[in-house]
Amino acid sequence: MTLVVDGMRRSHGAFELGPIDLAVDEEVLSVLGPSGCGKTTLLSTIAGTVTPDAGTISLGGLDLTGRPPEKRGTVLVFQDGALFPHMTARENVAYAASSEKRVEELADALEIDAVLDQRADTLSGGERQRVALARSLAADPDALLLDEPLANLDAPIKRRLRDELRPLLASLDVPVIYVTHDQREATAIGDRLAVIADGELLQLDTPDEVFAHPATPFVASFTGSTNLFRGAVVETGTGRALDWNGRRLDAAIGGATVGETVQFCIRPEYVTLAADETRNSVEGAITRRVFEGDGYLLDVVPDGGDEAVRLALSPPAYERAGLDERDRVRLALPADAIHVIGGVEECSAIGPARR
Repeated sequence: MTLVVDGMRRSHGAFELGPIDLAVDEEVLSVLGPSGCGKTTLLSTIAGTVTPDAGTISLGGLDLTGRPPEKRGTVLVFQDGALFPHMTARENVAYAASSEKRVEELADALEIDAVLDQRADTLSGGERQRVALARSLAADPDALLLDEPLANLDAPIKRRLRDELRPLLASLDVPVIYVTHDQREATAIGDRLAVIADGELLQLDTPDEVFAHPATPFVASFTGSTNLFRGAVVETGTGRALDWNGRRLDAAIGGATVGETVQFCIRPEYVTLAADETRNSVEGAITRRVFEGDGYLLDVVPDGGDEAVRLALSPPAYERAGLDERDRVRLALPADAIHVIGGVEECSAIGPARR
C-alpha cells in the first residue's frame, strides 16, 4: 500500500502550500516544520477535509480526488484526540471497532486496560492520546495521519509515548504520516523525514541524512545546526578548502568552484575541544554557557572573528574540562563533519537562513 501525493497545491489567502510531491510506502514518514508552514493543511488535504487547488492524491493506486473523507481509507488524528467526552474510553474505541475483541487487543497494546471504563473527560492527557490512537487504529485504516499527537503532553509522558509509538506504528504495515515541530520526536519515530517551511518541501530523506547533510540553510538551522557560516572556496595546492574569516578549513567542498562564496554548517555535537593546534582548529573565548539538563551548550567566539561557534558537551565532559564562562579554549572542527550546503545565491533562493 503506497500513498502518493503528486503536484498537490493548496492556497489560504497569501499562503500557498506546494507543489508537494511525495510517496509514502508502508513506513512512518515524519513531517517536520515550524507552526504555520502547512503541515496540518497537508494532512487535511490527504484526509479529504480540505480540497486541493491542484494535483492528485492516491492510495494503493486508487485516486482519492473528489472522494469524501469517510470513503478514503484514511484516519486523521489531531493533537487533542477529539474523543467523545460523555463516553467511556471503551465506548470511544468501540465506536470504530469491528468487535469487542478488537477493543481488548488495542487496549492491551496501548496499555489502557485500566481506564477503559472511565469517562473520556476524566482521563489524563497521556491516557486521552492513547485512547484516541486506539480508536483510530480500531478502524483499520489504509493510511494513518497523525497531527502533533504528543504536543499537549508533559515532557516525561511525551518521552515515554514517543518511545512506545515507534514500534507500534512500524507494526501497522500501512503508510503513516506523523506531523510534528519537535525534531527529537520526528527522528525518533520516522523512517524518513520531510522538512517543510513556508509551504515548501525542502528535503525528504532519512533522518540521518537530513541531519548530516541539510539541503538548505533553513533545514540546517531548524534541525539543530546552529553553526551556520559563510566562506569562500579557495585553492590550496593540494585541493580545495574553505576560507572562513582568514582561516583555512579542510572540508568536502562538493560541486562548489574556486572563488565561490558558500554556506556551510557543522552540528554543535561534532565540534570538540582540542589540546593541540591543527588545520581545522580555532582558539577563542567562551562568551555564553547554557545548561539544558542533559548537556551544556557553549558559545566560543574565535580570535579576530565575530561569529560564535557553538559546542555541545555532556555533563561529564564539561566537568572534566573544568570550564567556566570567559575561559579560553581551542576548538576542533572535523573536516568530515563540515557540510557545504551550497552557494549563497542558491541557498537564498531555496530557503531562509534562520528560523
